[in-house]
Amino acid sequence: MTQKYLDKVYNVQTPEETRALYDRWADSYDDEVLDNGYATPVRVARALAAQIRNMDRPILDFGCGTGLSGAALLQQGFTVVDGADLSADMLAGAREKGIYRDLWQVHPGSDLPFDPGAYLAIVATGVVGAGAAPPDTLDLLMGQLAPGGLFAFSFNDHTLTDDAYTHRLRAWTADGVAHQLFEEHGEHLPGIGLGSTVYVFEKA
Repeated sequence: MTQKYLDKVYNVQTPEETRALYDRWADSYDDEVLDNGYATPVRVARALAAQIRNMDRPILDFGCGTGLSGAALLQQGFTVVDGADLSADMLAGAREKGIYRDLWQVHPGSDLPFDPGAYLAIVATGVVGAGAAPPDTLDLLMGQLAPGGLFAFSFNDHTLTDDAYTHRLRAWTADGVAHQLFEEHGEHLPGIGLGSTVYVFEKA
């Protein structure tokens, strides 16, 4: 019997626990989340595509996992997508799909393996929040964009109750760091009754 992880993922506390859980989950991840109607990758990709004319500019899929979010980006017409993730085993699954131009494993506290401004947009689908990356990841990724760059991401319902995450978004707007272009709440994992809000911000 395949082990299930959706009931465990929102309880991990550290990057090390997160990486270990996703390494164990890699082989069954796609089946488990798709069986529960995983809707957020398509929602994020559509929201970003609505803001971009040149679909040939490189996009970074941060926290790409096994590639479900990258596949959604390609389906929306993006042609050059790179991926980065904590989990080597999840990256192996992504590599098998042949979706990404380049793939990198990233490590908490280390520099990201690309230059600031290298990407027109960064996507973080289901990546920042409860059971995943901490709030300061939002500022890290925003800092990698050039002015006019786009950041598309999602917060699940667990994360939306945590002011540590939502405060960052209010601060960006108040401080003139970025402008909000899109916000929509909808399905995330309807099989377990979980929703998410999708956002797109433009760096000032």
